[in-house]
Amino acid sequence: MQRLSVAEIRQAYLTFFERHEHTIVPSSSLVVTDDPTLLFANSGMVQFKNLFLGLEQRPYKRATTAQKCLRVSGKHNDLEEVGPSPRHHTFFEMMGNFSFGDYFKEQAIQMAWQLLVETLQLPIERLWFTVFGGNERVPADDAAARFWVAVGADPERVLRFGEKDNFWVMADTGPCGPCSEITMYIGDDLDAMTPDGVNSDDPDYVEIWNLVFMQFERSTMQPLPRPSVDTGMGLERMAMVLQGVHSTYETDIFTPIIQRTIALIDRDEAHYQTHRAAYRAIADHSRATAFLIADGVLPGNNGRSYVLRRIARRAVYQGHSIGCERPFLADVVATVIDSMGAAYPELTQRRNFILEAVDAEERQFLRTLSSGLVKLDAIIEQVQATSEHILPGEDVFRLKDTYGFPLDLTQKIATDHQMLVDVAGFDAAMDEQRARSRAAAQFKRDVDADIWSDRDLPAVSFCGYDTLVDESQILVLVANGDDVSMATTNQEVQIVLDRTPFYAESGGQVGDTGVLHGPAGLVRVDDTQRPIPGVIAHYGVVTEGQIAAGDQVTAHVDSHRRTAIQRNHTATHLLHRALRDILGEHAAQAGSLVSPERLRFDFTHARPVTPEQLSTIEHRINAWIRANGSITWDVTHYQQALDRGAIALFGEKYGDQVRVVHIRRNGAESGLATDFASRDSLELCGGTHVARTGDIGFARVVSESSIGSGLRRIEIVTGQGAETWVESHLAMLHDLAERLGVPPGQLVQRVDALLAEHKQQQSELAQLRLRSMRQDMEQLLSQVQHDHDPPLLVAQVEVANTNNLRDMGDWLRDKLGSGIVVLGAVIEDKPQLLVMVTADFVQRGYHAGQLVKSLAQIVGGGGGGRANMAQAAAAMPISLRLPWRRSASLSPHKSRTRRKRHDRPMYSHQHTGLGDPPGLMENKTFDGGKPP
Repeated sequence: MQRLSVAEIRQAYLTFFERHEHTIVPSSSLVVTDDPTLLFANSGMVQFKNLFLGLEQRPYKRATTAQKCLRVSGKHNDLEEVGPSPRHHTFFEMMGNFSFGDYFKEQAIQMAWQLLVETLQLPIERLWFTVFGGNERVPADDAAARFWVAVGADPERVLRFGEKDNFWVMADTGPCGPCSEITMYIGDDLDAMTPDGVNSDDPDYVEIWNLVFMQFERSTMQPLPRPSVDTGMGLERMAMVLQGVHSTYETDIFTPIIQRTIALIDRDEAHYQTHRAAYRAIADHSRATAFLIADGVLPGNNGRSYVLRRIARRAVYQGHSIGCERPFLADVVATVIDSMGAAYPELTQRRNFILEAVDAEERQFLRTLSSGLVKLDAIIEQVQATSEHILPGEDVFRLKDTYGFPLDLTQKIATDHQMLVDVAGFDAAMDEQRARSRAAAQFKRDVDADIWSDRDLPAVSFCGYDTLVDESQILVLVANGDDVSMATTNQEVQIVLDRTPFYAESGGQVGDTGVLHGPAGLVRVDDTQRPIPGVIAHYGVVTEGQIAAGDQVTAHVDSHRRTAIQRNHTATHLLHRALRDILGEHAAQAGSLVSPERLRFDFTHARPVTPEQLSTIEHRINAWIRANGSITWDVTHYQQALDRGAIALFGEKYGDQVRVVHIRRNGAESGLATDFASRDSLELCGGTHVARTGDIGFARVVSESSIGSGLRRIEIVTGQGAETWVESHLAMLHDLAERLGVPPGQLVQRVDALLAEHKQQQSELAQLRLRSMRQDMEQLLSQVQHDHDPPLLVAQVEVANTNNLRDMGDWLRDKLGSGIVVLGAVIEDKPQLLVMVTADFVQRGYHAGQLVKSLAQIVGGGGGGRANMAQAAAAMPISLRLPWRRSASLSPHKSRTRRKRHDRPMYSHQHTGLGDPPGLMENKTFDGGKPP
């Protein structure tokens, strides 16, 4: 058996199948964009799904890949197995070879045998082969069994299993069929090897390859006309086998990552052996984090972004649990990039951005981790005190919402305390929040794919790159969701033509508008969409006469609107290139809108773009416009386009043939060679563009903002839109100058003078308020209850903000010298509480934090703090009567003895006696309000 590195295994697999006439197809993105049932690619066949379903054609019938995959199982993506299990992973690589109606079982089995036994030299005596044993609908796969024996397998090593283990199904409909799995025994004692270990949980039996034979249609179980093959070999497991270890974490895939983690935490091998689960989880999660960010996913609170956030934060918590007190994850991820960047260049290309995004997420989580753990410990203590063992779902949700604790992280910590989480309660709280925050989404049009999906329509020919007017025939006419033969004035219609110059909304570019002239009527086209691949639907209204299916029509695109769109689309490409040149190649497109009025461009970047950078970006775009560079496009193979340096967008799915748009800068020809040092723009794009950059006219950046963690947005106007923007801002400038009575050139100086005058007035006002507050505080000192132990001052005060409240509390405590101060205030319509305890009573066991927590419960809020000072706030209305419960005792924290009740209202600048310690505060009011 050969002992190969993971890089050698990957290359050996791909090279073997390339020699057997397979096309090496690069891994698709982890992000699946064309299958709503999948967040991430979870197997090698995902990018070929439409090929297997017959919905797509490619120039090859055989393919082989090393596919990036991510699997996180269960509704809540339970990660508990990652770390404790020696072979469980979130991110992994799936090697695969595929036949699309070409070879079938016999040749697939022959090639599998050759690769395993002859190329990789696996010991035959340790191999087992399984086939489908049959059921009432499908006979046993005797053919696969015969082929294994024919290539050299011992008949006793060919085992038959049922549908659960050896029959593959994609969905309720579509291809399905039997599969054949290869298992290897890796135990030390060959005499202990038995057939019972195959397809069992025995760790000495490792499934290394699965060959799926797609030969039936699932809904009918009828044979497919073109049977196909889909195979999957886990690279990590194969590396474990070939490197002679019993855990994938002991292979050269993970050992560099683990060793780097040990060094960063300043521990040793013994520490690793004691805490293997944590180190393994960090190693696995760092790989998943690196690849997800490289494929355009950023940490967030929804969908894919939330999966990444949970994985990354789980890694951070694992590091914290084994003693790491500072940010470390970015350094571990850097090791992943170093070790895997050669096989996956996107890691190296986006290295800086990946590391910045990881570091930002880790630091954000660390800011709340300690306080969140304290809160979680308190919840656990409360539950344990009641002899229960289930954490309330609402409390767990609050941990997520306030401290960023993902559910599975709380579950892990709960498990460490032999406790469970009320997941149903968590889900209910989550659903309630979503219901509260869900805005009513407004859609400009309901594009109903069901109208078109069952039709056998030819692909619509798009001629809009070359012309805005064309003669066409109406193939389908729909009104009110039904096919009709004719539509008349004022009816809304959806029309499919055999060919059209109308561009359907795609790639951020909005759909065209215009008119369709028929022999007896006119249709105003308000939008153009692509409801399903190959179909272009025109949405509009019959404005004159009537229109009928089969009519010959003249299609006119609104040329003025299309030209404005093209200016903005070409400017989008110039912006994308400028961003990458100035900010770095990590500044990749994450979304766009190209409309007649403006362009909106979302991109990945971890910090705000500085004013200087924005100015440089705008200057570069306009220099490119002045250079009047030519714009050309051609259609080529996807890989050839990438080899030329074309930019492909993360998460987009491209066919084998792609359109490449090339925008030349012509700097040298225009005398602008030193004006900006930019490369030509080369992007995969199906949109429409101007002929030369000079056609854009002028571009102006109007805004730059954050739209999420690691995501920025720039908006630009061009051409007439830019002229309008400049004119409106100049008019505003002149208006302001006129109002302030100065020439426009002196406007800045005048504003500076006004701001300085305002600042001086604010300072004088603050001094007046301070003197007034000092007088109020001196009056309060006369109201201290010195006949109680401790001396006590309780009052409601009027202050502008919480800083003033703390300043007042500090002053009163210092002047009091010995005792307790309790202040209430209404700040921005919310009750605020402050408790101050002098040092001598802190030593006697009084604790401001414990007291304010009790008071906060009364006003429906929360708070806490140190022994000498604590604060609380509430969201309740200010007009209320507060039943300050017995829990609000002013006795030392160690005492809970109940004493006489008191019921005296607390009015502004009045005090209330609370009785001898441990006195109780009950039925106090803010401003004499009514009870809630």
